[in-house]
Order: sequence, then C-alpha cells, then structure tokens
Amino acid sequence: MLTKRKKQTAIKSTQVHDKDTGSSEVQIAIISKKIDELTKHLKEHKGDKHSRRGLIGMVADRRKHLKYLEKTKPARYEAVIKKLGLK
Repeated sequence: MLTKRKKQTAIKSTQVHDKDTGSSEVQIAIISKKIDELTKHLKEHKGDKHSRRGLIGMVADRRKHLKYLEKTKPARYEAVIKKLGLK
C-alpha cells in the first residue's frame, strides 16, 4: 500500500507546475512507486497470485502512459525516464 507521504513525494518530484497532480509524468511516478511496493510484497509472499495479477496490470498501465508521453512530448519522456531510473 502506498502511503500518503510517499505519494506526495512522487508528485512533488515530477510535477510540471505547482498544482499538477494528473499529468502523465505524475501518473507514471505514482504507478512506479506502487509497482515498487508491490514488488517488495511479492518477494515475501510468493504465492499471492491476485497481487501478481494487479502488478501486471500496473506495469501495462505504466507502459501505456510512457508510450503516450514518448509520442507527444519526447523531451519530457526522456526526463521522466532518467528521473525514475526506468531503462
């Protein structure tokens, strides 16, 4: 479970302007934090198939957001990739 504090730090680190909470960059950062948390959980609980399915859905969702950002704003895509350490 992603805590409010972790979510806020993810938003602050990638937001485009002060009140930005829904841009692609922010959504990618939040999903990435959730993926990290769920990955830690699954390392401990290997038999949790339901959470594994949720993780696969989150990875697909993040991939869609990244693909959109790459098509529309390549410079911001590169910045997000470097900031989050994804590739």
